[in-house]
Formats: sequence, structure tokens, C-alpha cells
Amino acid sequence: MKNVPVPAHVERRFAPTALMLGNFVNGTAVLAPAGMLSELSSGLDVSIRDAGLLITFGAIVLCIGSPLTAWLSSRIERRTLLTVTLAVLALTNAASAFAPDYATLLVIRLIMLAVGALYTPQAAGTAALIAPPEKRGGTIAHIYLGWSLAVAIGLPLVTFIASRYGWRAAYGGIGLATCFSFLLLAWRLPGGLMGMPVDLKTWADVGRNRLIVLLLLITTLQISGQFVVFTYMGPLLTRLTQAGPDAVGLVFATFGVFGFIGNVIATRLVDPWGSYRTSLLSMASLLAGAIIWALGAGNFAIMAAAVVIWGLGFASNNSMQQVRLIGAAPALSAASVSLNTSALYIGQAIGGMLFARDLLHGAGYVAAAFIALALMVVILTKPRQAAALST
Repeated sequence: MKNVPVPAHVERRFAPTALMLGNFVNGTAVLAPAGMLSELSSGLDVSIRDAGLLITFGAIVLCIGSPLTAWLSSRIERRTLLTVTLAVLALTNAASAFAPDYATLLVIRLIMLAVGALYTPQAAGTAALIAPPEKRGGTIAHIYLGWSLAVAIGLPLVTFIASRYGWRAAYGGIGLATCFSFLLLAWRLPGGLMGMPVDLKTWADVGRNRLIVLLLLITTLQISGQFVVFTYMGPLLTRLTQAGPDAVGLVFATFGVFGFIGNVIATRLVDPWGSYRTSLLSMASLLAGAIIWALGAGNFAIMAAAVVIWGLGFASNNSMQQVRLIGAAPALSAASVSLNTSALYIGQAIGGMLFARDLLHGAGYVAAAFIALALMVVILTKPRQAAALST
């Protein structure tokens, strides 16, 4: 029987899901140490603070690596670029499972993140290439469901597996999941997709665009606020409420489930509402959650309730930032989205500093202050009536 070619629209229909699942494994790999800090600490015979440096040093690599790799890889065909990135993620996570000591694990992680920094911004840019203009916002938001799933499913699974079978088994599981994601993306993503080239003039143009600069500032502020708490959420819950591994895993799952719900809502709202109003709603949810967490620190039920409200705005806010950046200047999106990804990780270092100084109750108030500043900047970016449809 003669082979029938697959229509292009069917390929595009499944390609966003393949990109989204790539974000799921990438997000799980990035966040994994946060779900097993205690196991890494005891298994590698280091302090929890040193185990947390796997996140902090990784954040530095991601901050530098995201714009740098966007520049170096902008002329590479997208399917090749993204599948190779997932292949490296699979190999480095598998290698992490066999790391003999802390130093080796840290080196492997830094290599993994130097390459993995490519995936999220390039997946968002690729989504913009395969989606029709009228569905672009919803498609980009759909890609970011992968990060919601990483928190809702990936991180609790990491916590569950590490607490029962050890951190090596958790890394091995991430490696296997990444292999599956690699195969799916190679099968479903159309070939021949090329993004806009990134050169030195591109960076200069980004710096001269007032809206892009403000949007990047919003990301820096709100993610700094969130990661002050999120990076050390497990140890914070344990030390403030004596929560065990299962209770911590339940909170991570709650955060992720409501992050997923919030992102689904944003995906439905962004095209009819516009990304500005949807962004305002998600930022308000973040701020409310951070305030409740700060006021309820020490009470497990109140902190868990805070995570519900906070989670609703977590992934949806990040999605809206990507949508607004791409809409602000499509020709500059490869550079601006990579810088946005870079800004995502600055707050991790602040969280580590607070945790190391035992400022456990203060973390929530610092988070709320950063997010409140971000909300003020969002208001400054309100589009003019004539431009509302494009932003």
C-alpha cells in the first residue's frame, strides 16, 4: 500500500504538544534538586546549603547561557537544535545518576544547563513559527504548560522517588523521560524551520526598545520574588511546620496542579482578553499568594492555601511575558525571549542567601515586595488603545 503524506496541519497540530512535553522534561531537570535537597545532602555528605548551590550555580549558567546560546545557535534549523538539546539533557541526567561525588554532579549539572538553556526560549520562538497569527498567543501559552506539569507532576515524582529509592533513581527517571520526549519531538516537529538571526545589532535594538526593557524588568522582579521561596520550599516547610517528605511532595503537587489550571485559563483568555489584562490577573494572583504565605509562615494549612493562589499565577504569568515579548517586536523575539529566560533565575541566589542566614520567616515578605514592584511595572506597560490588539 502506497504511503500517504501527512498533511501539514496535522503535523502542526501535534508539534506544540511535542514542544510542550520537551518543556516538561527540561523544567523537571532544572527544578529537580529543589525536590530532593535533603536526599542530595545526606547522600553526598554535604550541607543543605551546599546542595542548594546545585540550583544557584545552575541559575548563573542559565542566566549567561540563555542569551549566549541564542546568539550562537540562531542560524541552526529548529528541529535539529531542539532535538539535540533534548539528547544532551537525556545523557547528562543519566550520567548524574552515576556521579560518584558532589563535585562531579555539579560539573555534569552545569554542562546540562549550559545546553538546556536553549530549550525554553527556542521552543517558544518555534511555536510562533508554526502557529497562525490569530492563535499564536494561545499556542505559546500551551508550550508553557510543560513547566506547569514539571511542577505538578515532575517535581512531586522527583520528591517521591528520591525519598524512597534515592536521588540517583530520580535522575535516572528524568533521563528516561527525556529520551521519550526526544523521540516524540523528532517525529512530530516539522523540519526546515528557521528563526530570525541574532547578531550584535539585535541586542542593541532590544536595549533601545522601552517596552521590551520593561517586560524584562517585570520578569526579573517577579521571578526573583517567587524563587526566594520556591527554591527552598521543601526545607522551609520542614523547618517551619515539621512537614515530612510526603507532605512536601503534596505541596509541590498542589502548586503545580494549580499552575497548570492557571495556565489553561490564561491560554483561553489571552486571545480574547489580550496579554496585558491576562498578565495583570496572573500577577495579582502571585502577589496574593506571596502575602498569604508570609503572613501564615509556620502554619502548614495556611502555607498550603497560599500555594494554591500563588500557583494560579505562576506559569500563566511566565507564559504572558513570552507572548508580550514576541508581540512587542517579533523580529527581536529570539533575543528578547532568551533574555527573559535568563532573568527567570536571578531570584534563586537571593533565596539561598536568606536560607543560609536562617531568615525563614522573612523570605515570604521579601517575595511579596519583589512581586509588588513587578505589578507596578506591569501597570506602566499598559498598551495604548490603538496598539492593544498587538500586545
